[in-house]
Amino acid sequence: MINVVFFFVFWILFGVMALAGFTVHEAVGVLCEFGAFVLALVSCTMVRIARQWERCLILRLGNFNGLKGPGLFFVIPVVDEVIAVDTRTITADIPKQQVITQDNVPVEINGVLYFHVENPEVAITKVQNFGYAIGQYAQTALRDVVGGMSLDQLLSERARISEEIEKIVEKAASGWGVRVTNIKLQDIDMPEDLKKMMSRQASAEREKRATITKAEGDKLAAVNLAHAAKTMAESPGAMQLRTLQTIDGLGPTPSNTVILAIPIDVLELARKYAKPAPEVAAVAAAPETASS
Repeated sequence: MINVVFFFVFWILFGVMALAGFTVHEAVGVLCEFGAFVLALVSCTMVRIARQWERCLILRLGNFNGLKGPGLFFVIPVVDEVIAVDTRTITADIPKQQVITQDNVPVEINGVLYFHVENPEVAITKVQNFGYAIGQYAQTALRDVVGGMSLDQLLSERARISEEIEKIVEKAASGWGVRVTNIKLQDIDMPEDLKKMMSRQASAEREKRATITKAEGDKLAAVNLAHAAKTMAESPGAMQLRTLQTIDGLGPTPSNTVILAIPIDVLELARKYAKPAPEVAAVAAAPETASS
C-alpha cells in the first residue's frame, strides 16, 4: 500500500514540475532528493524500541495484531498504532473515605493497592482505563467489608480485612488482565470523643489488672508469712535469728536506735515455765480423771 501511495505521489510531483518548466533531468534530481528525505523519515517512524518492563500492542488498521517488546521491533507507518503498557507493579492510593461500621460508628479509612498488568491485550482492549477501574472497585470493596464489621473487629483484625478486600478485588480484576498483589489499610481515624472513651476504658482495664495483681500478691504473702510463722514456732532459735536479722537490717545510722528492755532469753524462759491457763489445765486433767 505504501508503495502504491509513493508511486502516485511521485508521478503527481513529476507532472507538476514538468508543467512548471523543469527539465526531465532537473525533475528527476529533485524527486530523488525528496524521495531520500521521505525514505529517511519513514525509516525513523518504522523503528521502535520497547524497554524491559514494557509490552507494546500493535493495532493494524484498528485491529489487534500482536504484542512486541522488549527490544527493537518494526511497525508500518500510518497503518500501525503502538500502545505501550507498563508491566511493573503499580502503587495506587485508596483515598480516605468515611465508612459506617456494623455497630454504627463512623470511621475514616484509607489504604494502598498494589497491582500489575498480567495480560496487556485484555487490559487495553477490554477496559477503558484499568488503573481507574481497579481503584474505584477497591474503594467499593473497602466500604462493603468494613461496613459488615464492628469497631473492635476493625481495630484488631486489620490483616483479615485486607485479605478479604484483596480477594474481592482480585476476582474482578482477573477479567481485566490485571493481577492484584496486595492491599493494605493505612490509617483508621475515629471521632475524638470515641478516642477519649477508649482511652478511659483502657486505663480502667489496666487499673483493674493492677488491683487484682496486688490482691493476689497480698494473698501469697499472707500464705508465706503463715508458713514462716509455723516454721519459727517449731524451731526455738528461729525467732531469735529473725530478730537479729531485723536489727541488722536497720543499719548503723544514729537515727536507728533499738532498745530491748527484756532480753529475748528471759522471754523464752518465762514462756517455757509459765503456768497453763485454767482451760488448758482442765483439758489436761480430763484424761487422768477418766483413767482413774
